[in-house]
Amino acid sequence: MDILLLILELLGTLAFAASGALTGLRKNMDIFGVCILGLTTAVGGGVIRDLILGNTPPATFQNPVYATVAVITALVLFLSKLRHFLMHNVHLFDRVLFWMDTAGLGIFTVVGIRIAYAHVPNASLFLLIFVGVITGVGGGILRDILAGDTPYIFVKHVYASASLAGALVCGLLWHHVGEMPSMLLGAGLVILIRALSAHFHWNLPRAHD
Repeated sequence: MDILLLILELLGTLAFAASGALTGLRKNMDIFGVCILGLTTAVGGGVIRDLILGNTPPATFQNPVYATVAVITALVLFLSKLRHFLMHNVHLFDRVLFWMDTAGLGIFTVVGIRIAYAHVPNASLFLLIFVGVITGVGGGILRDILAGDTPYIFVKHVYASASLAGALVCGLLWHHVGEMPSMLLGAGLVILIRALSAHFHWNLPRAHD
């Protein structure tokens, strides 16, 4: 179980680091900026989560593996040939960014719930969902603020609400189907909702609608 959890966390870290790094490339940042954006996106939500749960110093500062994976991912994407290949294919760039962001969102939403359970055994459903969502969307919010953009969760497709749905399913099923099945179902639902929202152009109502 611990190995599977580690694999999930590393996949989520890689996915979010790629999302941050790609945003940095789109903003024409230098290599330092791309690495910082990748790192912030990958570990930002987890840092916020740990501070809420009173787990200090946050896990990312206790175990450098996540930060290392994030920085290496950003550096790989900054490689000249790969960078130019992505930047000159707008459709591919957008799809890679979308799927990396979506995978990271799904994985980190349920990882946040798992860590909340570990630190607060009798956690309420409200706490679990809140921590799951903030773990999922926190890094992306920090990424967008650093990049000078309106946070993605407020303007693009169905995002935070997808995380909310996945967190709710994961939290409700936890004691009925077990830890890993509930995490996989919750993450899968987040990814499914994001994919459907992109395909059918779903958006939440806006003030001008």
